[in-house]
Amino acid sequence: MKIGLAQINPTIGDLEGNVERCRKAAAEAAAGGADLVVLPEMAIPGYPPRDLLCDARFVDAVLAATDELAELTRHNPPVLVGSLMRSGQTLPGHPGLFNVAYQLAGGRKSLAAVKRLLPAYDVFHEPRWFLPGPFSPALKIGAMQIGVLICEDLWDEGYPLHPPADLRSAGAELLVCLSALPFRRGTLEKRLVHARRTQMPLALVSLCGANDELIFDGRSLAINADGELLTMLAAFDEDVQVVDFSLGKPADAPPPPEGEQAVFQALVLGVRDFARKNGVEQVVVGLSGGIDSSVVAVIAAQALGPRKVTGIAIPSRFTDPRSTASAQELAQRLGIHFERVELETLHQEAERSLQDLLSEEAPGVAENIQARLRMVILMSFVNRYGGMLLNTGNKSELALGYSTLYGDMAGTLSPLGDLTKPEVYSLARWINTEHGQVIPAFVLERPPSAELRPDQVDPFDYDDLAPQIEKLILNNQSNALMKRTEHKRWQMGVILKVSEKAFGSGRMIPITKK
Repeated sequence: MKIGLAQINPTIGDLEGNVERCRKAAAEAAAGGADLVVLPEMAIPGYPPRDLLCDARFVDAVLAATDELAELTRHNPPVLVGSLMRSGQTLPGHPGLFNVAYQLAGGRKSLAAVKRLLPAYDVFHEPRWFLPGPFSPALKIGAMQIGVLICEDLWDEGYPLHPPADLRSAGAELLVCLSALPFRRGTLEKRLVHARRTQMPLALVSLCGANDELIFDGRSLAINADGELLTMLAAFDEDVQVVDFSLGKPADAPPPPEGEQAVFQALVLGVRDFARKNGVEQVVVGLSGGIDSSVVAVIAAQALGPRKVTGIAIPSRFTDPRSTASAQELAQRLGIHFERVELETLHQEAERSLQDLLSEEAPGVAENIQARLRMVILMSFVNRYGGMLLNTGNKSELALGYSTLYGDMAGTLSPLGDLTKPEVYSLARWINTEHGQVIPAFVLERPPSAELRPDQVDPFDYDDLAPQIEKLILNNQSNALMKRTEHKRWQMGVILKVSEKAFGSGRMIPITKK
């Protein structure tokens, strides 16, 4: 049995584009001799479509698009593709859908499997839209009995149902799993562990690409009955490979990216796809000469190309001249546009206008004014020339509330919002090792500082504090400081998720609480 693993990058709601990506990938696999082509979970609507699924017109359009793909692949070998199906059950306030895999053959679609296990943790809220499906028997394709799983069906630990075991007991000889697996640091090994637990030959095909906060890393794979890796597809990119399961030979390929390399590639993809899929042509970054803005500028330049990135330095009376010089040096090394706008004139005028609010007893008022004036300048560039502002904050600052609403918290997309301060430094050092010392030494060596008053440095030992805060976040807990600043995190831009628990849709902590 030769199975074509067709790893694609769909866009939520772009049904025409998604069908075309599916068609091209299926045709490539067919040309490679595949007996069966497997596409990812929800490849037709894109994943996760969330409350679009509550719109009956959208569901109708997805079903029509699935029929269209069946017609377009009528001369291909059979195709398994992720899509939707109405369950026929009526529930108040619930669309009553199944998350399904269809088999496309001879120009028609037929049900291959319904997802049985619906994740309801972290960023997954599938019971809001889907109902758990019944057992689906294996498909006879050629001489092989193929058992079909959909994503969580393979991650069955802790559930009362065990779909892989059920399929094996029912005579399945080979498993295929249509998946949409978001990237998280260090999860590739867990993926392999779950795949090997089945003790059966398995083809797992996952999405690649990014939709909003979620980054899908691809890295689809095939293993034999002994758990040996036969192949692994590209990381963070579309890929099609045909695997001959009758040969059963382990893969001889370079190891996939892990650690800082994987995080960097994930963030680059997250920025690139957010811009591309939302029609954003260029981005603006406030370049302070600090570690966070420097790393964001590198990611943006890698994601979009340097000509689409503008770095803006906004020095004040408290800015170390070396900060601005380092910002300009970084921009030159990256080849991005660079602007310098002095803050002093605006700052003085704000102080005159707001003098009744300023006092030595309330230094934070003056500091917040500076942070917000900087955002006035940055957003003026965005409003004048288009594009979007990238936020440069990190997870540690956001957790501690060490940030200014409508100031340094501004920005549509936050590339570093799920990286602790130590992780940002680690990524910066990796960037300099792998990309030629683009981040100036002063940026890496200086103490972290917002530079909003003379000789200011951040009042935290991030190396000590960050692991403690991360433990609280993982357990959905908060310390006193985090409780007081929850309202800030509700107003943060989209944070690209790369850890087990990010601020965003996977952490729903109320603001009003005692």
